[in-house]
Amino acid sequence: MMRMKKSDSVFQERMAKHQDELRWLYMELYGNEEMFGELTSQMYEYYQARKASLKNRDKKREENPDWFKKNDMLGMMLYLDNFAGNLKGVQKKLDYLKSCNVNCIHLMPFLDSPEGRSDGGYAVADFRKVKPELGTMEDLAALTDKCHRKDMNVCMDFVMNHTSEDHEWAKKARQGDGEYMSRYFFYDSYDIPGKYEETVPQVFPTTAPGNFTYLPELQHYVLTTFYPYQWDLNYKNPRVFNEMMYNFLYLANQGIDIIRIDAVPYIWKELGTSCRNLPRVHTIVRMMRMIGEIVCPSVILLGEVVMEPEKVVPYFGTVEKPECHMLYNVTTMATTWHSLATQDIRLLKQQMDVVNTLPKEYTFLNYLRCHDDIGWGLDFDTLKWWGMEEVSHKRYLNDFFTGKYEGSVSRGELYNDDPVTQDARFCGTTASMCGVESAGFEQDEEKMEKAVGLDLMLHAYMFTQSGIPMLYSGDEIGQVNDYSYKGNPLKREDSRYLHRGAFHWDLAAKRGHADTVEGKIFMGLNRLEKLRRQEAVFDTKASVYTYDVHDDSILCIMRERDGEKFFGIFNFSSQDRTAWMQEDGEYRNLMTGEKMEMKDVFRMSGIPAAVSKDVFE
Repeated sequence: MMRMKKSDSVFQERMAKHQDELRWLYMELYGNEEMFGELTSQMYEYYQARKASLKNRDKKREENPDWFKKNDMLGMMLYLDNFAGNLKGVQKKLDYLKSCNVNCIHLMPFLDSPEGRSDGGYAVADFRKVKPELGTMEDLAALTDKCHRKDMNVCMDFVMNHTSEDHEWAKKARQGDGEYMSRYFFYDSYDIPGKYEETVPQVFPTTAPGNFTYLPELQHYVLTTFYPYQWDLNYKNPRVFNEMMYNFLYLANQGIDIIRIDAVPYIWKELGTSCRNLPRVHTIVRMMRMIGEIVCPSVILLGEVVMEPEKVVPYFGTVEKPECHMLYNVTTMATTWHSLATQDIRLLKQQMDVVNTLPKEYTFLNYLRCHDDIGWGLDFDTLKWWGMEEVSHKRYLNDFFTGKYEGSVSRGELYNDDPVTQDARFCGTTASMCGVESAGFEQDEEKMEKAVGLDLMLHAYMFTQSGIPMLYSGDEIGQVNDYSYKGNPLKREDSRYLHRGAFHWDLAAKRGHADTVEGKIFMGLNRLEKLRRQEAVFDTKASVYTYDVHDDSILCIMRERDGEKFFGIFNFSSQDRTAWMQEDGEYRNLMTGEKMEMKDVFRMSGIPAAVSKDVFE
């Protein structure tokens, strides 16, 4: 039993609220009373170690648990080295981020990982050490503290499915230490791995085929779902769960506000299954949620689950027993670009209708681009009805966005191009996909105007969706693809570095000039961000629907709150189109301030048009 001071009544109250369920789930999974006692004792120790400023933050957010759902939330993902060199450099650039209206920064993987075998930082060698070139844990705590003083939040990745082969546990396991081998999945023959391979899909069939890696020095196979240097953790071992929860709490105590759980569906493995989305995954995430609510309730969980919106819903848990606070809206991101390439919004509209019918407690994180590739995980059962076969359509999309298709203005490269299945993923920045790169190369002002207009339209559309928008660093100034990675032997085989280039501060310096591409995009986004923050119709309590304008090239999103209506009308066609609106009365274009009468039709040119009824009256 843990011994607590009388002054720790807050911890006791939180523990009392969750202890029965937490104990029941833990014992059902592990049946180990001693390990459960150790877990709760360590939770108390991490609570005790939590700074007073963080405990005050916990208290305020317990009183306002929906703090992250407000319409002033805007995130930005960035790599520390690309953006500002290191943690101290980012701290010096916080005023720039504030000027972007960003109040949540997602620091891409920065924990210690081996150079050349890191998968972009997702092969962690030490969960309590920052890469030396990026700083120290003290630097991280100083950055989060400075962010909190500026009303900004910090998000980081918690890679709990696997460790690097250079992790302390893996090193001891490689030496044959049974205690540490039991923390992974080791087999002395291929019999069981072979059975796994019969049912477990491959994540990277081209660059990392198979799900197991043979270690000749140990004469064993080890489970490596992603890359050979990333060893999957065995959560059937309570020691693994406990230690990873201690790492979670240690990082939370550095001032992290949002923990992004990487590859959530993969956490639990069972022979004879796909090892994806198994019921025990939800047990683990639910326990993690409760542990957070007891020790550090201001910290929220963001789950990386790459599936259609209706299929990711179980990862929210239930209202009574919640799991993740937020989930990525991955499918909508991919379908957005499909809609642009096909000039057909039917599938996008269908998926948004599903999202809009979900309970408002469910919060999605929306984005146009991220650090990863775009995988065309579309609803091909539906697309087939519309004449789009999976293999040929994926080939068309990749040809379109790499610029091979006649008339395409997009530029980019393929990732994991599989010559057998003819499947591949796509890499490129938002601006390059919208045509900023090709227009600049051709020095074509008319094309550039259209590219900038398309870029802003897509961001306006993202801001109009229900959920929280997330920008990717560089998108705010229209940064294009960076091909310099090809000269780096450690990166040239991974085309994802095409859109992970260094941030160009010389270009950012132009953001205040309205006659530059950087200025047009930065100022346009600034205007959109302020409108979203100011208007009540963008509140999380607003009702959101798609609105049929009788044209499959035009997406119309309607938001309604307290009698006010907002219409976001987005033309995914390359041509002028007409939106048929069954509305009357006076409207005002929020982008231009122009007042207009809605008389059944609305002419669309492809430049963002977002109109609202009575908002300014």
